[in-house]
Amino acid sequence: MKMSTLNEAYQEHPLTLGDIIPIDFSSSLSLPDSHTWSQSIDDDDVFSLKDAGSSPMPTIDLMDPNAKKLIILACEKWGGFHLKNHGIPFAVIQGAEDELQRLFSLPPQQKMKALRSPGGATGYGIPRISPFFSKFMWHEGFTIIGSPSHDVKKLWPNDYQQFCDKMENYKKEMNTLAESLTEMVFDVLEISEEKRKWMAASDLRMALQLNFYPSCPEPNRAMGLAPHTDTSIFTVVHVKESGLQLMKEGKWINVQPPPDTLLVHAGDLLHMMSNGRFCSPLHRVVPTVSKKRCSIAYFYSPPTDYVVSPSVTGDLDAARFRDVTVMEYIGIKAEKFGESLSVVSI
Repeated sequence: MKMSTLNEAYQEHPLTLGDIIPIDFSSSLSLPDSHTWSQSIDDDDVFSLKDAGSSPMPTIDLMDPNAKKLIILACEKWGGFHLKNHGIPFAVIQGAEDELQRLFSLPPQQKMKALRSPGGATGYGIPRISPFFSKFMWHEGFTIIGSPSHDVKKLWPNDYQQFCDKMENYKKEMNTLAESLTEMVFDVLEISEEKRKWMAASDLRMALQLNFYPSCPEPNRAMGLAPHTDTSIFTVVHVKESGLQLMKEGKWINVQPPPDTLLVHAGDLLHMMSNGRFCSPLHRVVPTVSKKRCSIAYFYSPPTDYVVSPSVTGDLDAARFRDVTVMEYIGIKAEKFGESLSVVSI
């Protein structure tokens, strides 16, 4: 049977309920052993940009005439950038954030009504990457693929439309932005028009991930989101508070979002399409004791039957990755996780 949606892709790799259900963070006055990581997460692990004379992740103005060139350079060096003057109305972003806050403010027993099924891709739960780690993360999330109405009706049977409308507006704006950024890098990679046809499809089912990181009693011994790369072409993230860290040259670097910007970073699919030219940065989230933290991540990817091929533009260049469908790569990552890129390397 041919798989064509993310929902079907995740059904092929079901989880156990133990890898889905969050704890009641509101009643956890101390860090439980299940969430205590053996390696301390402290400043000694984090690279000092000032001491090393390095530059932070760049901030790019989308209205800058040189924006395309700067985006390419940022993807090569960092795998990401902060984007300002991105054109998405403040009201749309704030509307989605307000609904996120409303959802995660619900009592635990009410949020559990929208719990993901073991073979499901949408709804409430902890990160799908949890089975790859011996300890759990200080995180709860809500995943949207397509319309969220089926899951949200379980939370607000008579008051779900507001949530759906604001998330739909947010997804539309994010899709337009991600498509524009993808066109830029595809032009540079000389991706053919035939290989871009999927971008015009009206039935694309991109994923939206709502993340919530409660204040943590012992943040130096906990992990908000464990180290991973994304499977996307681009991931576009709305976040206000620091907590995200990116691995660069063997050190973790704090990523502090400038005001009124979006964080954009490349994923594994763009890394493969660029034949390794663009980074797919390893990143993690560390919790804090004083603040709750939230983010909204939009994952932009081709359909699951799309064949990802490395772009080899020079006569002397050789492909570093074999052709692989998005569906096949999701399956590889569901089994191999951090080793997935090496599995498809030539």
